[in-house]
Amino acid sequence: MPATANIVQTSGRRKTSIANVNLKEGTGLAKVNGAPLDDYFVTQGQRSEAIKPLLVTEMQKRFDIQVRTTGGGLTGQAGATSLAIARALVEYDSELRATLKAEGLLTRDPRAKERKKSGQPGARKRFQFSKR
Repeated sequence: MPATANIVQTSGRRKTSIANVNLKEGTGLAKVNGAPLDDYFVTQGQRSEAIKPLLVTEMQKRFDIQVRTTGGGLTGQAGATSLAIARALVEYDSELRATLKAEGLLTRDPRAKERKKSGQPGARKRFQFSKR
């Protein structure tokens, strides 16, 4: 059996961010764009958001994760990473689907920035009304 046979590849998106995840059995090593996860995601909230599927299923030390992420900001990338890891865990073991679904980790967050409208300074803001 080749070494790549037990690697699960999935992707996740959030706002304009895209994360591609390679999940394989290992010791709990997590790298994002070549850097350790703790160095890439600077705040504790971003770190915990990114690995939440592993924490919920209690598999932090069971898998090595390699993430390639592009677009958006760090918060969006953390959300995309979370979705991609959750999808990878379900692909690895379908028994985990109920646990991850109950936590809302398999649902893509559809919220995105609303486009600017013509004749206005922003998406919802209006220019100041002048009566005279």
